[in-house]
Amino acid sequence: MIIAVQGYAAEGVSALLQFVYLYHYIGNSKGGTNMKKNLGKQPAVFPMPVLMVASYDENGTVQVMNAAWGMICGMDKIALFIDEDHATTKAIRKTGAFTVSIADREHMDVADYYGIATGNRMPDKFARSGYHAEKSAHVNAPIITEFPLVMECELAEITETANLHAVVGTIVNVSAEETILSDNGKVDPLKLNALIFDQFQSGYYVASEKVGKAWNAGKDLMKAANEKE
Repeated sequence: MIIAVQGYAAEGVSALLQFVYLYHYIGNSKGGTNMKKNLGKQPAVFPMPVLMVASYDENGTVQVMNAAWGMICGMDKIALFIDEDHATTKAIRKTGAFTVSIADREHMDVADYYGIATGNRMPDKFARSGYHAEKSAHVNAPIITEFPLVMECELAEITETANLHAVVGTIVNVSAEETILSDNGKVDPLKLNALIFDQFQSGYYVASEKVGKAWNAGKDLMKAANEKE
């Protein structure tokens, strides 16, 4: 904005500032324009799980790692996006089986230790943690008994491309401590106290509140959308 008459310069600037303020205030308060700051390239997904991936190596030693980049990719499939040079990945290739435990708040220190220590330089890192393992009755892989929830998996495939290295497992069985189950026999997330990893600031969190129900929270909007057709 250019004010040609000098006497009106201050008034013009003041009007401009008021306009800018009202523009952003109205936009932000009514769901309009919301200024965002560019943060550049980063893995901006939250929440992320804290998964304990375990397998036996060729010597029968338990190899375990902390993995956040993992997700369900089918009703009986889990994909772990872990590098091929991990000792645990090498063990999975040899045995064709592994377990995935959900780390919880009570065992946060050891879960984090499994992410700090590397089995390539410390082959007995599991033994040094003082935790215990028993062989799964369903697959040739160790179950770390301290963690409350575990998926027992057979190796389905390892996918390697220029953009990813994914270990895909078939979930053969899930076992859970009774203390984390609801009355309906299913896992209660609030009782599980599962750790949540924050990629933004490297924090650990836990879920503390159920705020809605999936396939239900948006039913009214879906009904209204259908009525507009």
